[in-house]
Amino acid sequence: MPKVTKAKGAAAAADELLPAAATMTDIEAGVGGLGAEAPRSSGDAAAAGGSGAVKPKFPPLSSYEANGRRIEFRRVPVPQNRMTPLKNNWLALYKPVTENLKLDMRMNLKTRKVEVKTTPETPDASNLQRAADFIHAFILGFEVQDAIALLRLDDLYIECFEVKDVKTLRGEHLARCIGRMAGKNGKTKFTIENATRTRIVLADTKIHILGSFQNIRAARDSICALILGSPAGKVYSKLHSVTARLSQSY
Repeated sequence: MPKVTKAKGAAAAADELLPAAATMTDIEAGVGGLGAEAPRSSGDAAAAGGSGAVKPKFPPLSSYEANGRRIEFRRVPVPQNRMTPLKNNWLALYKPVTENLKLDMRMNLKTRKVEVKTTPETPDASNLQRAADFIHAFILGFEVQDAIALLRLDDLYIECFEVKDVKTLRGEHLARCIGRMAGKNGKTKFTIENATRTRIVLADTKIHILGSFQNIRAARDSICALILGSPAGKVYSKLHSVTARLSQSY
């Protein structure tokens, strides 16, 4: 039996370790390949750019759903003297409320009130109050074309007061006061309306003014001066300076 030297034994041991090292190298490469092909987690995908995570999309809540699916309503009383104008202008009032504001509207003949309520299709809950203000303005005596501005603009208001709130007048003194406010053929009232960009309704001893806050104040001051006895010419001259100041503020 030939004798194996130490050098030959070392070479043989090295030859036996080479296939094992190659096998281990292949296994390590294979594991690396599996690691590269393994799917990444959602956190890694989000960190890589967020393309792997899909965000849910929820539609916005409608006004009906945000209000807890409740139906709200308003009732506007109609006096006897405004029943006939309401019948004649019903369609002009009905279309803006139902078509533009998406509300339901009806006339209750037993209670003599105009009833307005919301629907599931109503886009905004504030439309209900705007419709009630629009109908109330017509009931007070404003024209439909003037009252409909309450639906289009947000900074319009209605102020109501009586002659007795400014000065206590009776009999012929009250009649002359109303005549001063109206003027011949309504000239004084129209002049105040055009100068202050407002609309005024004189209903017996009640005065209703429709307009913005500053314009209402200017018109109210002029009407109060007429009630206290100032002549129309003096009111016109003061109104001229007030309207010039208002135009500069705009």
